[in-house]
Amino acid sequence: MIGRLKGILAHKQPPWLVVDVHGVGYELEAPMSTIYDLPEVGREVVLFTHYAQKEDSVSLYGFLREGERRLFRDVQKVTGIGAKIALAILSGVSVEEFARLLQAGDVAALTRIPGIGKKTAERMVVELRERAADLGQGAPSAVRANTPVDAKSEAVVALQQLGYKPAEAQRMADKVAEDGDSAEAVIRKALKSALKV
Repeated sequence: MIGRLKGILAHKQPPWLVVDVHGVGYELEAPMSTIYDLPEVGREVVLFTHYAQKEDSVSLYGFLREGERRLFRDVQKVTGIGAKIALAILSGVSVEEFARLLQAGDVAALTRIPGIGKKTAERMVVELRERAADLGQGAPSAVRANTPVDAKSEAVVALQQLGYKPAEAQRMADKVAEDGDSAEAVIRKALKSALKV
């Protein structure tokens, strides 16, 4: 099992990363909470990882903080939640905010995360509320000033990969994007805006 990777960030295209470890490129999927805080491509990065093997696929997920990996693993213990929804949770709210929503039993706010319906949100509250305080400590995210040629289009693609329909992802990005924003900044603002609706 691969539990941690230390290497050079070779590629970053939300939600995908490639980390070069002594000439071997590991492709990982990461939540936006990790993407926001990654260094520039070409810099060293250390990631906590989660290795998942199914009958027809093998996946590797990367996280900057142990608390994020713990939350990713814990929420998948709830019936009906897989890796895609777990990534959407981490992309939409911080570990601390998610723990607060669980403790408050805020089903309405939880259902605003893509892929989570009312029944799933209620199951999460029931099954995870007692562990909410132990989900982990995470540092506030910081947006990196690494603006691609078309940050808004990149953000729209990433939002679709997080579970939003194309038209909805475009609308979300159009609503919040400002000149000079990085893709990460557009995604972050779009997800925050969606949770406040």
